[in-house]
Order: sequence, then C-alpha cells, then structure tokens
Amino acid sequence: MQERSFGACGSVVVVGQGTWQLEEASRAGVVRTLRAGLDAGMTHVDTAELYGRGVVEEMVGEALAGRRDEVFLVSKVLPENASRAGTIAACERSLRRLRTERLDVYLLHWRGRHPLAETVAAFDRLVAEGKIAAWGVSNFDEDDLAEVAALGTPACNQVLYHLEERAIEHAVLPWCRAHEVAMVGYSPFGSGAFPSPRSAGGRVLQTVADAHGVSPFQVALAFLVREPGTFTIPRASSVAHAQENAAAGDLRLTAGEIARIDAAFPRGRRRRGVPTL
Repeated sequence: MQERSFGACGSVVVVGQGTWQLEEASRAGVVRTLRAGLDAGMTHVDTAELYGRGVVEEMVGEALAGRRDEVFLVSKVLPENASRAGTIAACERSLRRLRTERLDVYLLHWRGRHPLAETVAAFDRLVAEGKIAAWGVSNFDEDDLAEVAALGTPACNQVLYHLEERAIEHAVLPWCRAHEVAMVGYSPFGSGAFPSPRSAGGRVLQTVADAHGVSPFQVALAFLVREPGTFTIPRASSVAHAQENAAAGDLRLTAGEIARIDAAFPRGRRRRGVPTL
C-alpha cells in the first residue's frame, strides 16, 4: 500500500477506511470488514461522534481491539460541541467509545458557532495531555483554512471529493499543498452516484480498468490520490469490498490515463465554499 506524508504526522497510507453510515449495517459485519481492511493495509481509519450518535465509534473500537498500535485513528467533534470545554469533553467520550487513550488526529467536523480560537485552544490542550497527537479540520474552504492557520497548523482538511465533484481542486487543494496540509477526500464513490458503466465517463473508467485488470472503482480511487498530499477514505460494505479498495492503493495510472479521466470528469467552475453532502 502506497504511503505519503500526512502533514507533521509522518507517513500514512493513501487509501483508508471511512465509516459514515455504518450504524445501518450489522455490528459483526462492520467489525469483520474493518479488520479485513487492516489486514489488507488500510490502517488509516476515520470515524466521528456524529456517526450513529457514537455507535460507529463503538464498532470501530471493537474492530481495533488488540490492534490499536497498527492504526492511524481519526475522529471528529461536532460543531455544536466545539467550545473549549465541550471539545475536551467530546474527545474524552470518543476515546471511551473507541477503547483507546489517544487519537492520531482529531478534527472539527465543520465550522459552527463556536470561535475557532476556542476549538484550537482545546485541541492544543488535548495535544499537551497526550490525548491527541494532532488536530485538523473538515469541510473548510480556503478562507476558513487561512483563518484557522493563523491559530495553528492543521494536519489535514477533510472534504467531499469524487470524480463528479472536483471543486476543491480550484483553491482548497492548492492551499493545502502550499501549506503542507494533507487533503483527505470523503465519499470517493459519490454516495451511491458512481458513474454508470453506460455513461461516457463510465466507459472511460472501464477501459482504463481493463488495461490494468482492476475495477472502475479502483481506478477512481487511484485518480483521486494522484496528487501529492491527497488521501481518500472509502467505506466498504463487505470483506471483498475492503480488499478491493485496499488494492487501489498500489495502482499507478499513466499520465495518458489521468488525462483521459480528467477530460471525462471536468472540474467544473469554481464556487464559493466547499461542497458537502
């Protein structure tokens, strides 16, 4: 599995495991799939207190039992909890659900009513206490990033990023690259809206996939992590799906293939803010 620098956090695998909406699946199946993902090299695991109101963190904690030291573990605080005291309390609840004493990165899930200075002060205290190794943000545009960077350096920015939603490439990704902030793309398959194999773009993906003996989904993941500093966190629904996602971490597309995919799925115009689900 390919790795690259993740801000000041060291090297992290480019394809990790997302866990949004896993509360809708069976607990045993989720645990089995996450463990299979770890076995396949997807040691970056992302979750949040939002997911299933803590239920998903509990599932992740069970899956990581006895394997915590293998994992780059990320969770997120809800904006409504992101006051100075609220962030610390939320982190401690997440740690209990995850059955761990530390997070590798703790993110502000999106910007809310609490001043960023309060949230960052809480993050700094959590770092000092050893409860988190680093902090970051999610769903921040380039203006928000500049504002939070005046308070400290985020390890990453987590944003919506898939083939048919590439708006972050206009300004957010360049900002992150210039400031050595990792960019983590969530929902890389478009949340159920993956290009149809009968569409023009879908046919391009299939042609590239056939050339490598892989699936169009693996081609999409490889394209989304083609740039330095980029990572992706697909969710898997089964052991086989997790193994398929992991294999994309070693797929290298040619310059010509990247150009074909780029043309089939244009970035579109620049918009204010960042896209979200």
